[in-house]
Amino acid sequence: MTINTDKRFAAGAMVVVGLLLGGCATTAPLTGPVLDMPEVYGRDAPEAAQVQPDWWRTFESPLLESLVLEALEYSPDLAIARERVVQAELQLRSTGASLFPSVDLSGGSTFRETRTDGGDTATSRSSSLSLGVGYEVDLWGRLSAGVDAAQAGLQATRHDQEAVRLSLVAGVASGYFQWLSLNERLRIGRRNLETAERLLDIVESRHRHGVATALDVSRQRTAVLSQQAALVPLEVQARQALAALAVLSGRAPQGFEVEPESIQGLAVPEVGPGLPSELLVRRPDIAAAEAQLLANDANLQVARAALLPSIRLTGSGGLASTALFSLADPTQSLSLGASLAQVVFDGGRLRAQVGSAESRRREGLESYRRTVLTALREVEDALGDVARHGEQELVQEATIQEAERSLRLAELRYREGAGDFTSVLDAQRTLFQAQEQAVQLRLSRLVAAVDLYKALGGGWQREVAPDMSSDMPGPST
Repeated sequence: MTINTDKRFAAGAMVVVGLLLGGCATTAPLTGPVLDMPEVYGRDAPEAAQVQPDWWRTFESPLLESLVLEALEYSPDLAIARERVVQAELQLRSTGASLFPSVDLSGGSTFRETRTDGGDTATSRSSSLSLGVGYEVDLWGRLSAGVDAAQAGLQATRHDQEAVRLSLVAGVASGYFQWLSLNERLRIGRRNLETAERLLDIVESRHRHGVATALDVSRQRTAVLSQQAALVPLEVQARQALAALAVLSGRAPQGFEVEPESIQGLAVPEVGPGLPSELLVRRPDIAAAEAQLLANDANLQVARAALLPSIRLTGSGGLASTALFSLADPTQSLSLGASLAQVVFDGGRLRAQVGSAESRRREGLESYRRTVLTALREVEDALGDVARHGEQELVQEATIQEAERSLRLAELRYREGAGDFTSVLDAQRTLFQAQEQAVQLRLSRLVAAVDLYKALGGGWQREVAPDMSSDMPGPST
């Protein structure tokens, strides 16, 4: 008897030691991401107000404002992101239900008739009603870690929704500016076509009087035809840009009309980028990556806790009667139980799941670091584009003024017979190209401002994580 007791004690001691070692395995320390954030950006930034949530108003375009508001209301992309948040909330409620007991109620009634070979018939009737309760003791925190993972997943989905919202607004603004630039290029092209046709009339008149050659007429007529041909692809691109803008706004392209305004009349705002470290709380994609890190940590805890025994408490009570559809004179029953389950051998499946969770966590760390580095690069690039395009636009304005002056002088000299027609063609071509380049630079400058707003998070600020207990299912009162 003593030997059997010692064996039981030794076996119990081994189980306890195993549980303690397993418990240590579930609480192994987790290291966070190591980031070396710069103190300032590499390019001098203007001293301006930081980004506000309604940053699109700084371009001083009521039409752009209305398009953005319409897109926020009707965009299918944003509606899809909202539904994903709803799904994540429901997933959290479903996961949180595992922390509470499960209660099952069942009832039934049966009638059985048995006939023997001798012709006797035996009948039996029974009715029953039972209530069962089950509860898994979260001894190692596996269930609560699963809830933590669902909570972090919900936060990541909410941040993803904000990232979609920011991309949508930036896409509407960039698409609108692209459409305006195409309309401006069309306007310039038609005006230049009128200039080319006017010069053609002059050359033909001089040719009729024997002053100009047939070559001059042919060359200018070629310039007119080239200018006409250049308008066709611009018209196609403008229609396509307007259709893309309609889709971003949640509208069908057919029948979508917008009255264009001058792209040169739009304000180009100055944006204060703040400090690089502020990106960690101003970019929704960084916040989403951080929330995913928390979800990976919780999933790793779930995988580690699965290596340990599970304890489940059960209870049931019921009534049974020999009557059909009645519980008259019932027989009562009550049972209580507790079970301990431990996986002894599974071919390494649970250990492999732990290793997979650890790998996903390391992957998440690198993904978070990549997101932060990408954000820093995007801000740096946008700051450089804003400064460079602003300088180029100033130079281009002076270039247009000189090109207009050169064309006037070349045309005057040609009329007076003091200059050749080649000078007129060169001056005309230079002015056309300078005007086109000016529109492209204005577009680039506006898009660079949009990119900077987007790179800085569009005025989004991460709030303190809400109390998720309100999202958890609780016992009814």
